[in-house]
Amino acid sequence: MITSLFVIGTVLIVFLYYRANWTSIRSSASVFASSKFWIGIFILITGFIISSIQPFNMERVDAGHVGIKVNLTGDNRGVSKFEYKTGWVIYNTWISKLYEFPTFQQHIDYPEQQVITKGGFSATIKPSFNYSLKPGDVGDMFQNLRLGIKEIEQQWLQTAIVGTVNDVANKWAVDDIFNQREKFESDIVAEANKRVAKWFTISQLRTNIIPPAALQQSIEAKTKAIQEVQVAENQRLVAIAEGDRKIAQARADSAAQVIAAAGEAEAIRRKQVSLNSTYIDYLKIQKWDGKLPQVQTGNGGLILNLDKRND
Repeated sequence: MITSLFVIGTVLIVFLYYRANWTSIRSSASVFASSKFWIGIFILITGFIISSIQPFNMERVDAGHVGIKVNLTGDNRGVSKFEYKTGWVIYNTWISKLYEFPTFQQHIDYPEQQVITKGGFSATIKPSFNYSLKPGDVGDMFQNLRLGIKEIEQQWLQTAIVGTVNDVANKWAVDDIFNQREKFESDIVAEANKRVAKWFTISQLRTNIIPPAALQQSIEAKTKAIQEVQVAENQRLVAIAEGDRKIAQARADSAAQVIAAAGEAEAIRRKQVSLNSTYIDYLKIQKWDGKLPQVQTGNGGLILNLDKRND
């Protein structure tokens, strides 16, 4: 931005110079023959040269950031001579440098790394996490690391996080890692915060751990076996329930038949009690149609017609 201001200032000065001396320049036999014309050109060229090599720069330290202006000269350059800055900052790039460090949460993803778990199994991780800097300790961090935040992320912080994951994984068996991943990653966060607590706070860490191919197949086979056992157990329970239902249904049908038979027996008993000889004769009379039977005697005898009456 300072360079742009120098260029604009140079052009403005040249413009004002020509405006003030234009009458004198025009009065010459030729514009190019006027010394004042070439003085203006000299001022313009000189201004452009100064603009291109001038060492000053102006930057704004945004909200949520800590700015550190570091001296690049002296016996303790870049180590002990620094100043905290906020807002717009003008500095000489030849003798100082401005670093910005964000103090709000940042997210970072690291590339795949190999770690060794308990028992010597190798696994692949691709850690991702959030971190935040402690604003009051940024100067101390810079004194020790002498790097910008991006360099710190890819060097010191990456080494600390990957080393923590590796050390914690060495204490966990592979099966336990995948069966208790939340606890495994919680242990990593706790250990990481012990190691970087001086300057950083780590949170929301995910290892995205991938087991080796042989172990992956073993886990899938184990999961499949467990599922098959669960299916068989469910089928057994269904069969038991179906058998109990059929038994209950059979009992209900048998009870119904017993009740029906008992009712029928009782009905027969009552009919037998009520069937005396008088009642039977009465039923015969009720069913007689008024015709007497015709009877033939034996040995080709006479046929008696009881229905005919003598006149």
